[in-house]
Amino acid sequence: MSLAVVYAVLFYVAAVIFLGGLAWKISSYARTPAPLKIPTTPAPTTRFGVVARMVREVTVFESLFKSNKWIWLFGWIFHFALVLVLLRHFRYFQEPVWFWVDLIQPFGKYAGFAMVAGLLGLWARRVVVDRVRYISSPSDHLMLALLVAIGGTGLLMKYVAHTDIVALKAYMLGLLRFSIQPLPADPVLLIHLALVATLMLIFPISKLLHAPGVFFSPTRNQIDNPREIRHAQGWTAQIRHDA
Repeated sequence: MSLAVVYAVLFYVAAVIFLGGLAWKISSYARTPAPLKIPTTPAPTTRFGVVARMVREVTVFESLFKSNKWIWLFGWIFHFALVLVLLRHFRYFQEPVWFWVDLIQPFGKYAGFAMVAGLLGLWARRVVVDRVRYISSPSDHLMLALLVAIGGTGLLMKYVAHTDIVALKAYMLGLLRFSIQPLPADPVLLIHLALVATLMLIFPISKLLHAPGVFFSPTRNQIDNPREIRHAQGWTAQIRHDA
């Protein structure tokens, strides 16, 4: 069996597990009852305020900024750089490439360095800070190592061990069309792709689920109106009290 077929099967399985697991977890979050009114104060008192708060939370990490400036800095650098890197990779799945994907290529190229730097800062925190080291499990370190390895191998392909980008794009487009094309056999590329597939496989069962999970956090998505409206959801709304 050729490398192209092996990696095609790997990515198809990883995509099914990633999408299916993510959908299942989001459905589970949505069905989990929130019987208590527990927004973190000071909290917004209107739905628009909640939306604005959530936008600030997922774009500038407002609560983390108020809590710890150093963690916020490394976390924001990593997440912002990750978004640029992911958007830059869209070019491998499009023909023709959208104009805005072309525009961000120079920024995404250097965002890889910022992504790895942010990850190393977050990793150092888990080693240097006593209270964080105490609560860090082996899986936390392994997840950071996996992300650093993905970023590092990506930078190696860009600046050291170049690969055939044209053939790689043809292979990725072929996966989307269920037409397997030849895959470049460069070792760094194969390691990079295997690491990405591994991340997709474990994503639905990892702490990385905080990405969709933040939208279902009652401390963030609730309106602070317990005096105006009785909070009742799910089974709590069916409770009947005897007179």
